[in-house]
Amino acid sequence: MTQDRALDTTGEGLRVISEPLPGVRSVALGVWIGVGSRFEAAAEGGISHFIEHLLFKGTDRLSAADIAEAFDAIGGEVNAATGRDHTVVYTRVLDDHLERAFEVVGDMVAHPAFRELEQERQVILEEILMYEDDPGDQVHDLMSEAVFPDQPLGRPVIGTSDVISTVPEDHIRAYHGGHYTAGNIVVAASGSIDQARLLELSERYLGDLVAGEAHAVVPAAPGAPRLVSRAKPTEQYHLALGGPGLDRSDDRRHAMGVLDVILGGSMSSRLFQEIREKRGLAYSVGTYSVGYADTGQVGVYLGTREENLAEAAGIIGRELRRMAEEPVPAAELDRAREHLKGRLVLGLESPATRMHRIGRAVLSGTELLEVDEIVERIDAVTADDVAALAAEFWDPSGLSVAAIGPSTDAVREAASRLAPNLVEAA
Repeated sequence: MTQDRALDTTGEGLRVISEPLPGVRSVALGVWIGVGSRFEAAAEGGISHFIEHLLFKGTDRLSAADIAEAFDAIGGEVNAATGRDHTVVYTRVLDDHLERAFEVVGDMVAHPAFRELEQERQVILEEILMYEDDPGDQVHDLMSEAVFPDQPLGRPVIGTSDVISTVPEDHIRAYHGGHYTAGNIVVAASGSIDQARLLELSERYLGDLVAGEAHAVVPAAPGAPRLVSRAKPTEQYHLALGGPGLDRSDDRRHAMGVLDVILGGSMSSRLFQEIREKRGLAYSVGTYSVGYADTGQVGVYLGTREENLAEAAGIIGRELRRMAEEPVPAAELDRAREHLKGRLVLGLESPATRMHRIGRAVLSGTELLEVDEIVERIDAVTADDVAALAAEFWDPSGLSVAAIGPSTDAVREAASRLAPNLVEAA
């Protein structure tokens, strides 16, 4: 750790980490809970996200209006998010108002009253309908389902209408009580803050949490590559190509970041240049890589018209194979490394970015490197490292294809340009 960054654990097991950032007057505070869709049984799909919503509906002491007015009165921001392996409630306020913000956030997390449950149930059902009307979002979950079939990592975070419309209040309360425990929570802050102050506030406003323990994840089991197509009368075809990737602690994750920048994660990337800039075949095309505790996922996304779909898919397949077969030129590799380092350092000028980085790292048990160490690891990435990862994780024949669009025939034609083995198996 740096001299200023500090981590403590309270007697109840609550982990508290701070990272001061000189020269700012704000504090970014996050309460990270080790629960998300990955911890849900099939009959609980979406309950973690449902509870995140309900935290804002009031506590034993505060109404929903009181919570909103409390943050408006101090000019602060408050929000929350649910992922596959975490839920976070976070705020950013002036340092003078940190205690009031912590008091409210702590009450929301530890003592939700689950008021207006039926009303919020309807809100989430509307959110699910909105999600189902957005194929560009939905196709990523369809691809995750193909990569991790019949298991929590393959199910959408938002949940299903069947579960949300029927899950009873006592189950919601029990789920909250079983997961929102001191041993399963991390408090993280960055900005105008010191550890002694953060620890004091954590014990004051979260000190009555049940001790509890962090919950073990269900081991991931990637399935065989497959083609999943959903017919829908959309204007564009939305196609995702993906497979398992690196876990978040893998030493090769920095090389994977460099590969992502080269392949589809920047404006100068190969897919962006070849598909959008040179040929105008799509507005949106790109790649991503995400890591979990024990596995990860890589993906490519393409949104385009039917007449461009097969050609664009063919280019994606060609570029994926070329990453493994041809060494990345030195200039391109240097550009990707500098891009990655620049994004890292610029992001760390924000207290919110720092808070998210340290909070998620401690919650997930990920190695928390200093910036200089990360820069050194990025600089050490070689063309051979990139080619090896491309061959292992980005071979089109080993990836699943998910698509949403009007014609399954058009999808099959596009998939045949990527991985003929998928079409033959289907």
